[in-house]
Amino acid sequence: MLLSFCIFSGGMAQALQVKGVIQGFKPLGYPTYFISFIGIWKMLGVIAILVPGFKLLKEWAYAGLFFTMTGAVISHIASNDVSAQIIAPVVLACFTVLSWWLRPAGRKIGLIG
Repeated sequence: MLLSFCIFSGGMAQALQVKGVIQGFKPLGYPTYFISFIGIWKMLGVIAILVPGFKLLKEWAYAGLFFTMTGAVISHIASNDVSAQIIAPVVLACFTVLSWWLRPAGRKIGLIG
């Protein structure tokens, strides 16, 4: 639940283009509208993970959140912005993998074949 709260609230701040969030993205060079898209996709990913059923959608949502968090880390490194900004996405990427790995068996997709 903590992972969901952190990613959803961060996504909402991005979608609403909160001033501090926009300032955090400036060193990366992304256009402002891109920040809103990322925020909306984060919120949709958290909703997909929390809603019962839809196992395949959950797999894609976990993958999307992982790619978003690791992409944030890579973006900060590539733009020479290796500061405290990099800690949150590293931690959230790790928690995303742990959440995916430790989810109950009933929420996992079985192997085909």
